[in-house]
Amino acid sequence: MFSVSARTGTDMEIVHTPVLLEETLKYLSPRKNGELMVDATVGEGGHLYAFLSQFPQLKAIGIDADQEILKTARQRLGVFGERVQFYSGWSHDFFAEYPGEYKRPDTILIDLGVSLFHYEKGGRGFSFRYDEKLDMRIDTSSGFSAADLIERLSERDFADLLYTNADERYSRRISRGIADAKRSGAIGSSAVLAEIVERSVPPAYRHGPIHPATRTFQALRIAVNGELSRLEGLLETAFRVLEPGGRMGVISFHSREDRLVKDFFREKNRDCICPPEAPICKCRGQRMVTILARKGVSPGEEEIRKNPPSRSARFRVIEKILDEAG
Repeated sequence: MFSVSARTGTDMEIVHTPVLLEETLKYLSPRKNGELMVDATVGEGGHLYAFLSQFPQLKAIGIDADQEILKTARQRLGVFGERVQFYSGWSHDFFAEYPGEYKRPDTILIDLGVSLFHYEKGGRGFSFRYDEKLDMRIDTSSGFSAADLIERLSERDFADLLYTNADERYSRRISRGIADAKRSGAIGSSAVLAEIVERSVPPAYRHGPIHPATRTFQALRIAVNGELSRLEGLLETAFRVLEPGGRMGVISFHSREDRLVKDFFREKNRDCICPPEAPICKCRGQRMVTILARKGVSPGEEEIRKNPPSRSARFRVIEKILDEAG
């Protein structure tokens, strides 16, 4: 699953702007020569390009489950030759089976956002702006598409999905509208789904600050790709292989993701893991991390103005003190 990059041309079109780039460079810059950085969600390679450009002694591994976007990353980062390698697959699988021949990473970056590449060039129904087949899978070789999921879920279960994954306030109305539409046939395109959602919500919501189908598409994408269910395992396996003294940063884009990341870092920051009712500490626990940005880092007004999708981003970062076994 590994491959070393080759030198290629630079005529590819880059559509995604990496969020919180200056902040990630500040917190995750190398502390010594010869460090290894793993970008667990490399996308089009924006973050990694900046790190490899600024720190010539840095080596890196870029991971992505999407074969198409990984081609762009390989081409873009090919100028760095053997300093960068690639892994095609899900990052939690990579860390769970971390190759013994590689040194442990000194830095891990996990950007949980979906690249603009998928919305603009993916052709898989990620965006309600285009009329595309309703797929939404990052890895198209496995799993159910968004159209499959809509067909399989009951009205009640789909409403729960919308509320749980995206805090959609009109989840029941939208789900009822979809259930009614399904009686006339399968919902197979992004444009059809967006139209159903628009018809199902009140006029005020229809003409609000964001498109009324935004949260529906978000909820489906999260479910199709198992984003929340994969995250806990990803955090644990990535932390396990991180070198003591190394840093791990996570960029999240919605509240449930950020809560999972925050709770994970807080748990690793505890000295004692005994239950609250225990009269004395018996676990002999030791704090395993230092939290470097306690409230998280959000983009400034200038970045939000230039790159509106960054507005909901939150960056959290820790430095590892010791391994689980102490």
